[in-house]
Amino acid sequence: MLNVNYQLNKNEERQFRLAYIRNLPVMLTGPTGCGKTRFIEHMGQQLNRPVITISCHDDLTSSDLVGRFMVRGGDVIWNDGPLTRAVKQGAICYLDEVVEARHDSLAVLHSLTDHRRTLYLDRTGEEIRAPDTFMLVCSYNPAYRSSIKELKPSFRQRFVTLSMDYLPPHREVEVLVKETQVNEEAAQRLVELAVAIRNADTALHIEPPSTRVLVTAASLVAEGATELEAAEICILAPLSTDGIIPPALQELAAASLLPPQ
Repeated sequence: MLNVNYQLNKNEERQFRLAYIRNLPVMLTGPTGCGKTRFIEHMGQQLNRPVITISCHDDLTSSDLVGRFMVRGGDVIWNDGPLTRAVKQGAICYLDEVVEARHDSLAVLHSLTDHRRTLYLDRTGEEIRAPDTFMLVCSYNPAYRSSIKELKPSFRQRFVTLSMDYLPPHREVEVLVKETQVNEEAAQRLVELAVAIRNADTALHIEPPSTRVLVTAASLVAEGATELEAAEICILAPLSTDGIIPPALQELAAASLLPPQ
């Protein structure tokens, strides 16, 4: 297993451990790219548990989660889905961007998020009791979800909610330097640009740049790209649906970064 480089922000590791000890499901909330997935991978290593990740989407069905009968070699056999495998293995089951899944698909999770901690497979008649090492974790970005895609309050209240956010600027600079070997001054300017955009995201009506895209931009700078060039193609252009960078973002970048030599 690869070592996961995760920088703790507040007390999220302690809170996660407490929930794990008490067999409580966890909901991670926070902006895109703030480290939710990497945090789960980190906690999998800390707790010595495998992490089974499920990327949620509109077409995800309950059968995609629990499994289905399939024909193989003329025989009809049951094939476990990722949720069933996670329960049987006592793994951490991570549903990424759970708000994207259909509400009827999520109903299968209910019996795993209360005192029963049991997965019911209607098609096979099985009742699988989750071991103490099993943990259900979901994540989503509440600030930028579609108004027609909201988690029901009754579903949210089944989880312990850990709110995550971007690292403080000086810590974010450390991440860029450590992961890309870019010089600290360039990393500082890239983070300053990101902070400026995040502070103006309401006025600009855009989703703020994530730590993930900053790492991508910093890696290009470390390879010889100019700061402005890297920012334009890694940070600014992806914020626009048509790839055309708004003048306001261009001005922020010009004020924050070194111009091309």
